[in-house]
Amino acid sequence: MRLRALPLRCRKLVPAFVLLALAAGPLPLPAQDATPVHDSRHRDTQGLIVIAHRGASGYRPEHTLEAYRLAIRMGADFIEPDLVATRDGVLVARHENEISGTTDVASRPEFGGRRTTKTVDGQSVTGWFTEDFTLAELKTLRARERIPAIRPDNTRFDGMYPIPTFAEVVQLAKRESRGGRVIGVYPETKHPTYFAREGRRLDGAPINVSLGAKLVETLVAEGFTDPSRVFIQSFEVENLIELKRSLLPSAGIDVPLVQLYDDFHTATPYDLRYNVRRGADLGALYGELGAVVDGGLGERTRYGTLATEPVLRWMKANYASGIGPWKGNLLPRVALSPKQDADGDGRAELGTRNLGLVHPALSWALQAGLQVHPYTLRAEEPFLTQGANGVDQSALAEAVQLYGLGVQGFFIDQPDVGVAAREIFLDLNRGR
Repeated sequence: MRLRALPLRCRKLVPAFVLLALAAGPLPLPAQDATPVHDSRHRDTQGLIVIAHRGASGYRPEHTLEAYRLAIRMGADFIEPDLVATRDGVLVARHENEISGTTDVASRPEFGGRRTTKTVDGQSVTGWFTEDFTLAELKTLRARERIPAIRPDNTRFDGMYPIPTFAEVVQLAKRESRGGRVIGVYPETKHPTYFAREGRRLDGAPINVSLGAKLVETLVAEGFTDPSRVFIQSFEVENLIELKRSLLPSAGIDVPLVQLYDDFHTATPYDLRYNVRRGADLGALYGELGAVVDGGLGERTRYGTLATEPVLRWMKANYASGIGPWKGNLLPRVALSPKQDADGDGRAELGTRNLGLVHPALSWALQAGLQVHPYTLRAEEPFLTQGANGVDQSALAEAVQLYGLGVQGFFIDQPDVGVAAREIFLDLNRGR
């Protein structure tokens, strides 16, 4: 993030610590008990939150304790672990259960025989899978940057950090919640149908692990059940309804659930496809959801048909406290041809322009009382877009725009940028 990218008016509004952070780029990793880089204890944030997507993943390899810790020091309110299971049923934080892109497993000869091909959510995937490793074995691996071509600076941390368990992520949030500051966790269950029903281990045995049950079990064991400090999210629908109906009540807790949305136009929740194909009783699994979905529930039910006003109202009444849509669906965009070189580095990587439209799902969700947390804001040029007026948009500007449209938070890889955007938005609206 370059300081010159901030408008002069905005520079005057941003606190000095933010200007220094933006000008200097990635911050060095502070000592665990050092003073936080940003402390918002005395700032009324009006309920607006910054969610560190996989930690400060723009600055450290994602889903590592160092990425989460740096995100907290940068001012994030929530840290987000994606959760998958080990062979011995422990939840660990990885973007996917296939780990060749995020760990050094491919270079470890002792695990060479575990490379295999599996079908995950209908897609053929080749590599190494968490469900074929015990936690002790996974702990011998080290994390690496998932997108080194885009984030080459992060590769200097390759090989430094182990894979954290979900319990360790929660423990970090507890340790860092001090001096009046409270940190929350925002876990996502990854491929819950695969882990609970469809997936198999390398030896052919069913995995048979409920990610939702393990998640709740961990929250209870860690004493981390304050509903103001936890959101549980999923791209699937059935496991969220199961959490609301049975898993959370059985544990005596109630935390908010967030329905994630893949592309409105092309994607279908995998649990729907799976349950329709096996002839499951959809009414027993989804209640009256099918009655409010245009055309009913089916194998080809798109996420867009789950983003209508009646469905959003039903979700709010029955299980969801919020939704997490893809930002490109909320603010539709078109491809640029040719791509533009927005940052002047000689590579034309900015490839889209917003149309100046806002999908009505945003207003429908807000009117239904749902929180809206879009994903994912990233500062690198390949992830940016132009405004409808043709002006190249930074992640900072994108974040301010989303707050202005009424969202209560967003997932971002550079949490310091998200915190700066919130400061700008609040100060502009207070007229200071």
